[in-house]
Amino acid sequence: MKNISPEELKAWMGNPTSCILIDVREGWERDAFHIGGEHIPLGDVMMRRNEIPFDKPVVFYCEKGIRSAIIIQRLEAIGFNNLYNLTGGMSGWKKTNRD
Repeated sequence: MKNISPEELKAWMGNPTSCILIDVREGWERDAFHIGGEHIPLGDVMMRRNEIPFDKPVVFYCEKGIRSAIIIQRLEAIGFNNLYNLTGGMSGWKKTNRD
């Protein structure tokens, strides 16, 4: 599994066409704080996998990086190879990006 640090992701986000973000947390978690991208709760990702592109990097995130890692493993098992897990999730993002 490929990982991306909060610092690397912030640099990628400077170019909006460089990657796709997918937040796999529950709606109430996203409402409290998010960094953008699509919202596809963990339980819906496999049913909505046709919405995930194969042709550019896709960064999954959750609160700590555990749920996003789980869904990346499932998607990689069916052929995806362009997926990244945000190291530390939103907790890591908040610690790194305190501006």
